[in-house]
Amino acid sequence: MLSRKSILSGAYFEAFAGVPEGILWSLEKIDASLGSAMKSRPANGEVWLFGYGSLIWNPLFEYDSRERATLHGWHRSFCLRTIGGRGTAEAPGRMLSLEPGGFTVGVALRLPKESIDDELRMIWIREMVTGAYSPTWADVTLVDERKIKALVFVADPSHPYHESNSDVSHIAPLISAASGPIGTNVDYVRKLQSSLLDCNMPDPYVNALAAELDRLSAAKNA
Repeated sequence: MLSRKSILSGAYFEAFAGVPEGILWSLEKIDASLGSAMKSRPANGEVWLFGYGSLIWNPLFEYDSRERATLHGWHRSFCLRTIGGRGTAEAPGRMLSLEPGGFTVGVALRLPKESIDDELRMIWIREMVTGAYSPTWADVTLVDERKIKALVFVADPSHPYHESNSDVSHIAPLISAASGPIGTNVDYVRKLQSSLLDCNMPDPYVNALAAELDRLSAAKNA
């Protein structure tokens, strides 16, 4: 179960015990990545995070503002292979990320200034456990047309677990068979689709993937 306690206690790393040592990041490397990203922090001191996946329904960190937001130039893609968390080496799953092109509707979450350092470190441990993401400062547009700078975790195409084929027909069989210490890969897709629909921001790619998972499940149980 992914929780704030599991991340802060270090138990979260146990979910990635099967990941090779050269790919699993140490706390020192995670801290260095965080420090590097903060060098480009906006001058006003605010830190907004753009959530497009589990940060929508299970952010775990404290925030003092949440806004619907649109990120242009990036789209959702299950392009990251995972053998920890919701997959194994024998049956790898796929993690959600963002790849260039299109746009993504998600949520912008502002971290409280009084606890910003602690919240950021927890976020970095959660997201950068294998270094598969590239933390990027990007412009996002809020519903009132305001533009803000937000941190976005996009795919690192040079990472060993980055996969070029994220088409629904290719990834659905992989996701349907994958599970790990945190849960099943299918459950992640279900929660993602449900959260997007609840927030009135459906994603055609996610809907198509969920429909294909339904089809595979029905065929298996027929």
